[in-house]
Amino acid sequence: MHHNDPAVIRDLLHTPATWAVVGLGDNPNRTAYRVSLWLARELGMNLIPVHPSAATVHGFPGRARLADIPDGTTVRVVNFYVNSALVGDCVDEAIAEKDRLGIGALWLQLGVIDEKAAARATEAGLAVVMDTCPKIEWPRIVPGDGAGAISG
Repeated sequence: MHHNDPAVIRDLLHTPATWAVVGLGDNPNRTAYRVSLWLARELGMNLIPVHPSAATVHGFPGRARLADIPDGTTVRVVNFYVNSALVGDCVDEAIAEKDRLGIGALWLQLGVIDEKAAARATEAGLAVVMDTCPKIEWPRIVPGDGAGAISG
């Protein structure tokens, strides 16, 4: 059973970095749209929207897949806004792109649960946060810089 590590959550939310947001399209009515805007504006995260439409969202150019993110781009976190039934394949793509993109962590949003995928990611050396949202976790963070909880 996967358990979220508060030190990892603190580290991810306190360290400005690039987050690839899988499932982020240009629909302002979607949770991914609103939370990613908060990540960019409030936490200073750089975003890469990943959606079949490859739409530009919040001024950040999109990509259809993680594999389409250019070499030389470092993605610290891959944030998944996809159905639990589909997230396993998305996690496997992130694992496959881990070394090329420097991925250090996966964040499966509130309601997105796949224990087997989380175990595969952990085994591949990735930190995993599952079934919660950065906006929910932000006010829960115990003060501290959170530095060094994950590698990459």
